[in-house]
Amino acid sequence: MQKEINSIINISNKLFNRHLVTGKAGNVSVKFKNNGKIIIGITPTLKSLNNLKFNDIVLVDLEGNIISKGKPSSEVFMHLNIYKSNKNVNAIVHTHSPFATGFSFSDKKIKRLEGFGKIEKPYLAEVNYEIPGTMDLANKVGEAIKNEDVLILKNHGVISVGENLEEAFSLADFVEEIAKTQFITHTLNLIK
Repeated sequence: MQKEINSIINISNKLFNRHLVTGKAGNVSVKFKNNGKIIIGITPTLKSLNNLKFNDIVLVDLEGNIISKGKPSSEVFMHLNIYKSNKNVNAIVHTHSPFATGFSFSDKKIKRLEGFGKIEKPYLAEVNYEIPGTMDLANKVGEAIKNEDVLILKNHGVISVGENLEEAFSLADFVEEIAKTQFITHTLNLIK
């Protein structure tokens, strides 16, 4: 359990330092087994991902029951629905990275490049807007993530998943870099 919690803290700091989250935005979770039970470690609500401490990480079961001190992210049920819908997912990163989130507020889509799963799909999958922290959003994301490793949440942000937190972080970082490149390309194409 200590290893998993430390990995949440490490990835949270990396997300903050790479400017993929700011302020109190974004959340991170990891799924692991402890005494034969599946446990989810998740970042707390209303705390910056910068400088989290070991005791800040909240532990919940797959039904959302809190089994440690603290209050989990308001997006806890979105995380739980992802774990329930895709058994291969062991880690989730949710960012509000500026370029990718900018795309989520526009009618432009982020092109799916090498490194995003099934390349035959031209764009990253999107989920229509639902109010953050609601079961409506949790249900939509849980359904949409079944065959994806990245989701763009319209007017909201990005979800990336992986077998471990390093993989989920790398995808979130890659999404932002691709969005930045595409933004620059769109801008240059407008210059005459």
